[in-house]
Amino acid sequence: MSRYTKQDIMRIVEEEDIEFIRLQFTDMFGTLKNVAITASQLEKALDNKCMFDGSSIEGFVRIDESDMYLYPDLDTFEIFPWRPQHGKVARMICDVYRPNGTPFEGDPRYILKKVLKEAADMGYRFNVGPECEFFLFHTDDEGRPTTISHEKAGYFDISPLDLGENARRDIILNLEEMGFEIEASHHEVAPAQHEIDFKYANALKAADNMMTFKLVVKTIAKRHGLFASFMPKPVYGVCGSGLHINMSLEKDGVNIFNDHSAPNGVSKEAYQFIAGIMEHAKAMTLIANPIVNSYKRLLPGFEAPVYIAWSEKNRSPLIRIPSARGTNMRVEFRSPDPAANPYLLFAVCLAAGLDGIKRNLDVPKEIEGNIYEMSKEELEAAGVEAIPSNLSKACHYFEDDEFMKNVLGEHVHKKYLEAKRGEWNRFREQVTAWEIEEYLYKI
Repeated sequence: MSRYTKQDIMRIVEEEDIEFIRLQFTDMFGTLKNVAITASQLEKALDNKCMFDGSSIEGFVRIDESDMYLYPDLDTFEIFPWRPQHGKVARMICDVYRPNGTPFEGDPRYILKKVLKEAADMGYRFNVGPECEFFLFHTDDEGRPTTISHEKAGYFDISPLDLGENARRDIILNLEEMGFEIEASHHEVAPAQHEIDFKYANALKAADNMMTFKLVVKTIAKRHGLFASFMPKPVYGVCGSGLHINMSLEKDGVNIFNDHSAPNGVSKEAYQFIAGIMEHAKAMTLIANPIVNSYKRLLPGFEAPVYIAWSEKNRSPLIRIPSARGTNMRVEFRSPDPAANPYLLFAVCLAAGLDGIKRNLDVPKEIEGNIYEMSKEELEAAGVEAIPSNLSKACHYFEDDEFMKNVLGEHVHKKYLEAKRGEWNRFREQVTAWEIEEYLYKI
């Protein structure tokens, strides 16, 4: 049931003295976009008549088919708490449609909705709880971002070591004003690295929340004179930022990953879901870890998973089953990073897990020890493979994978692959500072 009607929103805009409404949407790569309208244009927007040029958005459409329409999701209406109290600013997240009234197949939100419809037809509701890490850095004298921080804090440290504590608290207060239920926050392992965890939700709302979360974090950090970065590995020699995805399936209001009759409380559907993700993990990596820098994080020794395996007892494999049971029973997918588009990421996770359930896939044997300490021979004997080690290899597994084509659709699969291949080629052309330092004086 919807939270708001058109009349509700028009009344709130008038009563709250809201002057601007941002109509937000997300491009193929997870970048938040918006068209801002004044309150006088609200009725037009609520009637789905706001048009924009889709040819200007990377990965959308050609210039000869550029007209696209924004259909606001009324339930996503929120007032930005950090804007002025007079002449307030609100937002609605929108779906993208073609002029003929059909959903645009390149809209990431539409792709997630399609997979959620498939799950609903099977009787399932897909819940997601993301754990997103980020860095708070200083800016230079001209306000541009740096990777500099004066703090030396580590995991769970507090002020005065944690110099970002005030900014993090302000971020949380603003998130709560926008309806987030914050479960925990803390300083992470690396200096200047932070994590804020918010309550799980159905996957569509969780993806919307992720986009809102990034916007709030960056906005409030700037107000504190800091720059918030969701880059997976901005600093050499320390841990990068992950986006751990906690997932569960409900049926008739019951978490079906939980099984009281099983010795460890884990249901066969949970194992099948894990098996599905493991089977498609290599092709999914381009969505979960979508930029060149993603693979600087995916290295042994920095707590990020490299090997396609699962465990209940340790955090080194790709997938972990946390100890919680009952309604909090979940499966944690640990390789994704914050550069991922959450709509596409949640869509491929769900589709892979459902594929495992539909095909009754058997999960491989659990890896109980620290997988980073296993030798090459031990890994081969256990049948453990690694996820792609760079963007080029991830493109290779993604390119010919029919499963990914079916989930994402031909348009996104083709455009996404073209863009990522181009990104890799641009990276290969660069002469880096490391190369100059390493080779210039020797050769």
